[in-house]
Amino acid sequence: MPSPTVQTFPDLEDLSRRAAEAVAQRAMRKAALGGTFTLALSGGSTPKRLCELLASPEFSAKVPWDGVEIFQVDERCVPPDHPESNYRMIRQALLERVPTAQQHFHRMPAERADLDEAAREYAREIAEHVEVTSDWPRFDLILLGMGTDGHTASLFPGSPALAEQRLWVRPNYVDKLKAHRLTLTLPVLNAAAEVIFLVTGEDKAGTLQQVLEGPPGRFPAQDVRPRDGQLWWYVDQAAASRLSPATLDA
Repeated sequence: MPSPTVQTFPDLEDLSRRAAEAVAQRAMRKAALGGTFTLALSGGSTPKRLCELLASPEFSAKVPWDGVEIFQVDERCVPPDHPESNYRMIRQALLERVPTAQQHFHRMPAERADLDEAAREYAREIAEHVEVTSDWPRFDLILLGMGTDGHTASLFPGSPALAEQRLWVRPNYVDKLKAHRLTLTLPVLNAAAEVIFLVTGEDKAGTLQQVLEGPPGRFPAQDVRPRDGQLWWYVDQAAASRLSPATLDA
């Protein structure tokens, strides 16, 4: 597996702008080859600014939205209009401002009573639009965040979905939150052509240092290592404050 590449930025705005450029460049490249660009977006406060930039005139005009299929990495088990819904954030920041993107967006139905069936339904929808290689969907780009506890997607430390080796999408009960989530599984994340982590804030500096420089196996974010793809960490200076020069030069 290739080593991850760590890039630092002064703040959230610069980091988000670079991520928006990465999405636009890759989507345009795929369109030039006559293909469909498949993208999976995370929720949360850090990806929100990225979504807003993608909806801005500067970037929305560059992205060939009619050739982009957009999926969710994970979702809280709440109605789609709930304040904690990842879909609600993505809709307000991006989809309502770019109607073509809305037409190609695939929402996780995490408000369903039967979460196993919701997961199976979403997996079928992925299979309709994303190339499948060696039994796993190969997204062109997956954008991830990381929590202060080292979780990514809705894969929290000690949660049962971390051991999943068969399903593409599954419910995951998060004991610390006393709540269920729907999430893409680690094999799906690791089948992607590219994964970009977006990490900001001094409160994540200690965890980020342990994830990138500490022993493996402590945090779910450490288990994201694309088998045949690229892994990028876009981090702001506050989050990178405890990283060694060797890590920053990698």
